Amino acid sequence: MSALLGAQPEVQDTAPSLGLMLSVVLLMGLARVVAWQQLHSPKAHAFVLEFLATFQLCCCTHELLVLSEQDPAHPTWPLTLIYFFSLVHGLTLVGTASNPCGVMMQMMLGGMSPEIGAVSLLAQLISALCSRYCIGALWSLGLTKYHVSERSFACRNPIHVDLPKAVIIETICSFIFHSALLHSQEIRTKLRIHLLAALITFLVYAGGGLTGAVFNPALALSLHFKCFDEAFSQFFIVYCLAPSIGILLMVLMFSLFLPWLHNNHVINKKE
Repeated sequence: MSALLGAQPEVQDTAPSLGLMLSVVLLMGLARVVAWQQLHSPKAHAFVLEFLATFQLCCCTHELLVLSEQDPAHPTWPLTLIYFFSLVHGLTLVGTASNPCGVMMQMMLGGMSPEIGAVSLLAQLISALCSRYCIGALWSLGLTKYHVSERSFACRNPIHVDLPKAVIIETICSFIFHSALLHSQEIRTKLRIHLLAALITFLVYAGGGLTGAVFNPALALSLHFKCFDEAFSQFFIVYCLAPSIGILLMVLMFSLFLPWLHNNHVINKKE
């Protein structure tokens, strides 16, 4: 009984956070339904859907960071939530990237026009900033003792390694995730979403304590905007340039290098 009473404050703090995240998911879902029905212009459609998807991802991730700080000695619960909400995002954000690297990948592979790509990138940038200030306003309501509006405007540096290692970590995370995203298209949707959610959880577990394992420039901007302001070059290199390098290496490997290697192997066998 005493154990239950001791756990009650944590439960009281966790429930509002979960409720807030699920409310954001539901509201963005309703907004997407309205957008599908009312918007007919491809550019307006792309802008609104990417804005809503990025907003949902950023707000939920802000709240996941709050939950991870409640019991840092036991990371199992935050990792479980990361897996669960990765599933939720995978199910609800179908057809959107919510990541500038995903838009870059589609444009480089010819799956998206430059005009739609530019509109999508703009939507993600605006949404990342809007989500930051929106979550700050929600935290100011003080739903839990962890909800303090000042925390959204403070720089909480997630980089705990030197710059070269941080760049390598974010590059590798981006390369691995987007490679899996690209080459899992033909897997059954339900299984694919679980596999990608498990991969995201693993990458966060492996790299979260080093750089945060963000591999998403828009999300990084929303989470660490104050840090970008204070140390722009470092954060731009780690959270914007490094994931983009991962995308470039992935596209070059699977679109150019591996086909070239395969063709050379076939030619050598014929000879």
